[in-house]
Amino acid sequence: MTATQTGDIDFTLMYATHDAFRHDLDRLARECAAGRAGTGSVRAAWQNFDRQLRLHHTVEDTVLWPRVLAAVADRPRDAELMRQMEAEHALLDPVLDAVDTAMAQRSADLPERLRELSTVLDDHTRHEEEAALPLIQSVLTTKDWDAFRRAMARRQGPRGAAVYVPWILDAARPADRPRILAAFPPPVRLLNRLRWEPRYRRRLQAD
Repeated sequence: MTATQTGDIDFTLMYATHDAFRHDLDRLARECAAGRAGTGSVRAAWQNFDRQLRLHHTVEDTVLWPRVLAAVADRPRDAELMRQMEAEHALLDPVLDAVDTAMAQRSADLPERLRELSTVLDDHTRHEEEAALPLIQSVLTTKDWDAFRRAMARRQGPRGAAVYVPWILDAARPADRPRILAAFPPPVRLLNRLRWEPRYRRRLQAD
């Protein structure tokens, strides 16, 4: 996690989610290079990645970006940035579909498709971190951000949270884990320690 807190809105989970996307793609590339693309654990990891990314971007598109656009309606440059965020999300969908097809068919071009996805996603997340998040910090309130987080939690649901929390922690550096865990309420932290993380780690090792 490369961010430091500079305002009222806490982006800890946003950065942790981006880090988890990068971590997953690196791991998937290594597994596929080792000839393990057809294993159950790799397929499950890909399905989770695909679900997490599509869910994340759907909630941004429907809940977060409209709030930012409303706040910058009279600022053409900032409004254009939001349109760029939406366009970058749209670029990712066909790349995700291409990886999914290559994964299902165990195609020889799977490593190339994963590299393409990694490039497109990395460009987008860095653009978001460098430009969109500072804009959000300047124009939205903590109440706006909480509404986005609640919408994300509703879309995840309890079963989704049981995967999402250990998934982002799996990508975190040990020094960042306490800050990420502190972003969740105590019952979630307890559930993660007793049930979710042990189950997640068993799934990673299963084949």
